[in-house]
Amino acid sequence: MKYIYGPIPSRRLGQSLGISPISKKTCNLACVYCMLGNTDKMTNDFVYEYPVNEILDEVKIMLKKAEIIDVITIVGEGEPTLYLKLGELITKIKELTDIPVAVITNGTLLTEDSVYQALLKADIVLPSIDAYDEISFKLINRPHKALNYQNSLAALIKFSHEYQGQIWLETMIMSGYNDSFEAVEGFKNIFKKIRYDRLYLNSPVRPPALSTVKTVDHDLMDSLARTLNGINIDLLADPNFHSEIADDYEAILSIIKRHPMNQFEISSFLKSRKNLMPEAIFTKLNKNSDLIRINYKSYDTYRFK
Repeated sequence: MKYIYGPIPSRRLGQSLGISPISKKTCNLACVYCMLGNTDKMTNDFVYEYPVNEILDEVKIMLKKAEIIDVITIVGEGEPTLYLKLGELITKIKELTDIPVAVITNGTLLTEDSVYQALLKADIVLPSIDAYDEISFKLINRPHKALNYQNSLAALIKFSHEYQGQIWLETMIMSGYNDSFEAVEGFKNIFKKIRYDRLYLNSPVRPPALSTVKTVDHDLMDSLARTLNGINIDLLADPNFHSEIADDYEAILSIIKRHPMNQFEISSFLKSRKNLMPEAIFTKLNKNSDLIRINYKSYDTYRFK
């Protein structure tokens, strides 16, 4: 599959069939915590590399093959709202199935009417809010120069009160970046202006783009979740990954391309497929020059360069 991956386990969405409508690392942010690494293609212009009909063809195949799909998630390998035909894609997916359509986004392009209207069509929108002011926005999210924090926030607030679906906010909490009293007070003021259904608080589970990014202690995360009336999800993801690809090694590569996997997730995946030679797979992964193996939080995680 070129555009579709999974279903993969999501701590928020269950078994998620992912759609990547833009090329790898195409984004208008270069977030310090990004699990894909540094942004290669920094842009704030809409892109249309992948035809809607080709994406839909793959969706149709997976709707027939996959045993369990809880949600179809448009997430991309960067910022999916940069996809020029997002509204058309959502509309046509919903014509194929009753499975909810979710969009995971940084929310910055809600200032654009086409994006605003497109996201109104989705069943679940998951915007991220990691910054509590312009300074922290530039420090954490490292935005494209065309973006303005206050304008994007105002558009999200407006959208939240018009949108009829579910809004699940997510905030990535990092030690020394946005875990201070000032940050928490800032988040309180922001969240009370937004109409949302859930607030997820996370801390980097997978290796971040910058080595200076550190996770927050679990007890502090729980405390912040209580203070902000959010849900703490700073735990390892469910290891129940799935792939239609028969070859175990190629299946793992197809998942890692969009979603870095740690050694335990790979081992669990191989066990579920009754692979009796996991050491051989890890040897091949370690020799693959297109991959990076990063020791993070005392275990190895694999991602593409």
